[in-house]
Amino acid sequence: MTGAQTTSAASVHGRTDADDRLVFADETLASLQTRCGGDLPGVIAVPELRELVSKTRRFKARLAREIRAFDGETHIRTWAEASPDRSGQGCLISLANWRKAAASTNPESDELRRNACDRATADAIVRLDKSQAVIHAVGEARDLEAVIAAMNDGQGTLWTEFVELEGVEHQQPLHWRLLDGARARVERSGRHFTTRLLPLGRTDPGSEGFELLLIADEPLPAMDDIQHIAAATPEPKDGLSGELGPVLRQPISRIIANAETIRARLAGPLADEYSNYAADIATAGQHLLALVDDLADLEIVESEGFTTAPDAIDLVEVARQATGILGMRAREKQIELVLPSDEAKQRATGEFRRVLQILLNLIGNAINYAPPGTRVLIETGAGQGSATISVTDSGPGMTPDEAKRVFDKFERLGRSGDGGSGLGLHISRRLAEAMGGDLSVQTAEGEGARFTLTLPLNPKS
Repeated sequence: MTGAQTTSAASVHGRTDADDRLVFADETLASLQTRCGGDLPGVIAVPELRELVSKTRRFKARLAREIRAFDGETHIRTWAEASPDRSGQGCLISLANWRKAAASTNPESDELRRNACDRATADAIVRLDKSQAVIHAVGEARDLEAVIAAMNDGQGTLWTEFVELEGVEHQQPLHWRLLDGARARVERSGRHFTTRLLPLGRTDPGSEGFELLLIADEPLPAMDDIQHIAAATPEPKDGLSGELGPVLRQPISRIIANAETIRARLAGPLADEYSNYAADIATAGQHLLALVDDLADLEIVESEGFTTAPDAIDLVEVARQATGILGMRAREKQIELVLPSDEAKQRATGEFRRVLQILLNLIGNAINYAPPGTRVLIETGAGQGSATISVTDSGPGMTPDEAKRVFDKFERLGRSGDGGSGLGLHISRRLAEAMGGDLSVQTAEGEGARFTLTLPLNPKS
């Protein structure tokens, strides 16, 4: 912050309602609210304060942090505390150590302020590499949960594959400056978003990747107004598959994102050993996030009355999507993923996203354990009333006893250090059975493994 700075020790207080609207404020806070373009009563006009209040109300816990604001003439920093009020609907706000400084006339500082403001108000922040492919995505908006999950599953895929850009018809990737400020739509969200691409790299913008911000043009509507895809089974409200899961995923995702930033030295020069520490933290965070996801899936598939939403699907098309998501990982290990021919089709009855989940697990395992330079073969077939898709690798294989235990819960067959939870195959078999099918394995020690998913054949052509 530049210019002469003044500090006030007096506390400033305010109160918000259940919609994060500022309904009462001391004169100092009320003046800041109006100077920043807000009303009283009205939605909190300081982005970082609005974020703090929103989290306090959602988590029903007292939270505190330093917040920054800019009213057009003055930079303000203050320590903010927010706590749930007695009704449990709104929050009480207390601001202390209020510091003000005159605004800088430096255009670079103005750009930095704009970027900081956009980061604070973004509904999703996505780390991209220099080719604009996804590295990691974080966000808390409930209408973006699906696309954030898809981005994290599809690491290495261009970010433009996950959103619909309005008025942009040219082949991707375009130069980042042509996409900065573009309008976008996201599947399963009724809102419009503005994209911001913030280039990373001190001398050559974008040489070290980008930060993609998705900034909504309108507030998130009430839960009842969001159109969700119908689910066959109501998921539990409590536990990892309900309210606890997002509470854990959000801080873990931020740890991963921050560790990746440190590892890549985006915040400045760093000794190699500390960069390596950050890489270890990021890897551990990714393993922990995967464990949370596995435990949430386990909670769902083992819940009473769990069912799926069967539909007519093409197993070859599902396999193409799975290999598209995992293609980067396979190339890094020099593994060739071999699919059926482009003209091939294999109809079956199953829930698309659940079949995709199973194939991601099977193909991902094959990539992990196949020797570099080998192939993973994906084949489809049909029998009397059933359709199959198999994944075959040339890895170490299993003994007969290991093959019997491979689908057991938490079974890792003595492996260590790969970050696996031992739940993926157990969950996959439960999903297959819920769709009226099965998941089996054929293997021999030293001769690789062939996992086969069997589903009911769809009689419709």
